[in-house]
Amino acid sequence: MTSDAGYSRFEALGAYLPPTIQSTPELVATVVKVPDVPLERITGVRERRVYDPRPEAGEDSYGLALKAARDALTNSRYDGADLDVVISVSITRFKDGDDFYFEPSFAGLLAKELGARRAIHFDLSNACAGMMSGVYLLDRMIRAGMVRTGLVVSGEQCTRVAQTAAREMADSYDPQFASLSVGDSAVAVVLDRSVDEADRIHYVDLMTSSEFSHLCLGMPSDRSEGIALYTDNKQMHKEDRLRLWPTFHGDQLAKQNRTFADEAFDYVIQHQVGTRFVEFMDATGAREFGTDIPESLTGCEVFGNTATTSHFLVLHKHLTEGTARQGAKFLMVPAASGIVIGTLSATITNLGV
Repeated sequence: MTSDAGYSRFEALGAYLPPTIQSTPELVATVVKVPDVPLERITGVRERRVYDPRPEAGEDSYGLALKAARDALTNSRYDGADLDVVISVSITRFKDGDDFYFEPSFAGLLAKELGARRAIHFDLSNACAGMMSGVYLLDRMIRAGMVRTGLVVSGEQCTRVAQTAAREMADSYDPQFASLSVGDSAVAVVLDRSVDEADRIHYVDLMTSSEFSHLCLGMPSDRSEGIALYTDNKQMHKEDRLRLWPTFHGDQLAKQNRTFADEAFDYVIQHQVGTRFVEFMDATGAREFGTDIPESLTGCEVFGNTATTSHFLVLHKHLTEGTARQGAKFLMVPAASGIVIGTLSATITNLGV
């Protein structure tokens, strides 16, 4: 159900990628105890972007987010003073070198820097579903008529966990193995009211299966200084976990007497854990829905797993490169620690990128 305010849409999208590229062979060469780990064969990740540690580069989590937010506003018809809401969703929260910030909020700092002085601002954390969760909240606020426009932004300095894993991993079954697939990036998206079905977020829904929250944990390393990511890949990728998305999505559609085929999606963007994971998710969806999955867009081959930014970074890549078309209907499928799954359906026609 929607209020008189109707629907929201994606109005502009911004992104920032650190210029430094690290190939997978270069990263593997730093893995101290596991020489020649077959990382690219297992994950499909050929390279990733890596932050510049120099303070003047402005590539800590906050600096990355600020660059993406400015890019989004450059592509938008709005400026910072027009924003009613600023939501920051970064998992990594590094600023001023190695300082990990909880307060003041990134959203408050970003709003001030962007000139969004009247905007409501708050931080939100929901693992790799952060951007999707921020969009969910902003979409609901616009639909309820509470606000007219807002910004959701994330900057992720993920490769810090890869550096920890390279120092500490004991073998290829180590729970830090997944950390080697990450990359650094930032994205920001502006939402406003939709007045046309050709530019509209049709629905965004999320669900958390918290019984699996222990399967992927980010925290200070238990062996050395630095942050680490511990993931039980075998359990995370079991068949019943992969079925959570099509089961949830199918149930949501059934309430409207619709099927997945009725949605007529042009593209699907899965969470970019790796190429094999994307293939498994697409295959599971096709089997459970009993129909073909639309063209699956990826970017993990050159970006790695960029956590919260994954879906919108892939969208930005394909729209700017012309490998996805404006006027199409997109499905985004989160798969985050928690386990958080869900669906975001949007038709995108006039997105500023």
